[in-house]
Amino acid sequence: MRKLFPALTIDGTDAMTYDKHALEVDASCTEVKLTLTHGGKLAANVMGHDWVLSTAADMAGIEADGHKAGMAAGFLKAGDDRVSAHTKVIGGGQSDTITFSTAKLTKGGDYVFFCSFPGHASMMKGTFVFG
Repeated sequence: MRKLFPALTIDGTDAMTYDKHALEVDASCTEVKLTLTHGGKLAANVMGHDWVLSTAADMAGIEADGHKAGMAAGFLKAGDDRVSAHTKVIGGGQSDTITFSTAKLTKGGDYVFFCSFPGHASMMKGTFVFG
């Protein structure tokens, strides 16, 4: 039996890494619950992490616009339609849980997740398989 509401977890560290490089959700799922944890000790303004879902083609633009938006905006441009889902930026010992709809995702689409904190996406990224 397929889960209609899968629960995913991913952890970020002070070493600028996620503990997973790929996440997979069956296309029959209508919503996804994702929890981001930060297993490190550094504060959000020093080594903050978030989890952002977008198409691979949109990642660089989202990242560039997010840097301009700054920490107060969570390194994401307000109302950015290219972002399919995202958590808030968290620091060491913190977590954030989101639930998002898969209605706008396309089965087999080219999706990625990444950390929008400046400079982190080069190491903190992975594939999101919706299929």
